[in-house]
Amino acid sequence: MATAPQLATTARTEKGKGSARRARAAGQVPAVLYGHGTDPKHLLLPNRELSAIFRAGGINAVVELDIEGEKQLALTKQVDVHPLRNYIEHVDLLIVKRGEKVVVEVNILVEGTSQSGTLVVSEASTVEIEADALNIPEHIVISVEGLEAPTNITAGSITLPEGSTLVTDPEALLVSVEAQKAAAEPAEGEEAEAEEAAAE
Repeated sequence: MATAPQLATTARTEKGKGSARRARAAGQVPAVLYGHGTDPKHLLLPNRELSAIFRAGGINAVVELDIEGEKQLALTKQVDVHPLRNYIEHVDLLIVKRGEKVVVEVNILVEGTSQSGTLVVSEASTVEIEADALNIPEHIVISVEGLEAPTNITAGSITLPEGSTLVTDPEALLVSVEAQKAAAEPAEGEEAEAEEAAAE
């Protein structure tokens, strides 16, 4: 079973936008931890270490928090990123336990090259699955290598990692391979008009 990266935390005693700005300026990310019937805990996480965890394992990261000496596994459920400055504004964390199954959205990665004269269209960017909290895949690979048009790849036809089950509707369309449309040839009248315009 995978080992969760450890992350030291401190309790967040102040509330409001002003305190959140001060925390981010000091290199910390405001977060809230909830789940399993417990009262929400407001925490501060080290921004540099948190960003490194997301880069390494994606946003469905499970971390082992050190909360004043108490260890707690948590899954990142929501990451709010500033739309312009691209820094982490806030994180929602869900308490999980070893061996527990969680439902998450996983990114779809399309690989391969379809037949010549076809076009690959991504109909969805994520698929929802249930997986062990410590074995969440970073992405689900869909291969279109050598596929002809028309081909539709639905959620029910993809191969999931061992131990994972599909939550998304099996009939949901994820990727389609379509025939490329030939460029429309101008009508005779339009072609004549274009030649006259060019002559002028």
